[in-house]
Amino acid sequence: MPSRYAPLRAAAGELLLADLLTDRALRDLHARLYENVWTWAGLYRQRELSIGIDPVMIAVELRSTLENLLYRWEHTSDWTAKQLAMATHAEAVRIHPFVDGNGRSTRLLADLVLLAATPDDEPAVVLDWDLDKSLYIPALRRFDQARDPSELTDLVDLVAVEED
Repeated sequence: MPSRYAPLRAAAGELLLADLLTDRALRDLHARLYENVWTWAGLYRQRELSIGIDPVMIAVELRSTLENLLYRWEHTSDWTAKQLAMATHAEAVRIHPFVDGNGRSTRLLADLVLLAATPDDEPAVVLDWDLDKSLYIPALRRFDQARDPSELTDLVDLVAVEED
């Protein structure tokens, strides 16, 4: 199980974007979240589902997508940290690498990306995932078409990270 202080570690600069935006990081996160639930935790799905990409393409697509997001973040300035986090989540959901547990693991990854991408002089925040699914699901589909995280970013509020 991941440390319950992982968001604080990301906010403290201990988790770097280059470490988070990797296929290994997402597999690791999924494995840690579900290792006590499923024997296949952290393993890519091997069968077709009604959502997601062809299982044969998961590893390559996830790796290249996350590398592209990191490259864009490092070489452009048109996205906010929140937009990067939402794009990370939406891309991972689009790929749908696992049989189950994709939503929870990709939402956690997005929160960690947000914390790692937020400048040190700004307060630590995470995404408020308590949102209207009737608006969220169509916005995810529109992201798939345009690759623009703006609509998703507008739907999801931020909440402050509180230390225990």
